Amino acid sequence: MDLQIDDFHKDAAAGLLRLHRAFPRKIALYVEDLIGREEPDEFGLPSTRHQSCLSALLWLAEEGYLRFDSTIRHEALDQAVLSEKGFLRLSRTVAGATPADPALPAGVRRVRATLAWQLREALAEGDGERLVRLGRLIFDNSSTSRPET
Repeated sequence: MDLQIDDFHKDAAAGLLRLHRAFPRKIALYVEDLIGREEPDEFGLPSTRHQSCLSALLWLAEEGYLRFDSTIRHEALDQAVLSEKGFLRLSRTVAGATPADPALPAGVRRVRATLAWQLREALAEGDGERLVRLGRLIFDNSSTSRPET
């Protein structure tokens, strides 16, 4: 099992969702806010888990899902914001995710069908398998999810 890949999906989702909540404002995106406090090793270096989360955020930036001005030591990305690519991916509708309750207002059904909403639910429920499945949609360019209409 590649547990670091599961952690990557969780970290990517958590980081992108924090930026989505703040969008379009720029924020400091702290690793500790995403994964909790991790004690440094005996040499004062960040834990492997902490380094992995920061690396996931840096990779997302390299791949064009977010932008940032600088790092704050090994603790955060400063002045981070979703890129257009990241915003559009999180805003698109996940196929088959539209709530069936016709009593809900159309706007509520639309929001709950987005990838951002679905990821938030999976994180809140601690549903690792659903999170990995949805996390893959962040990086998927195919028709498994469709753009908002």
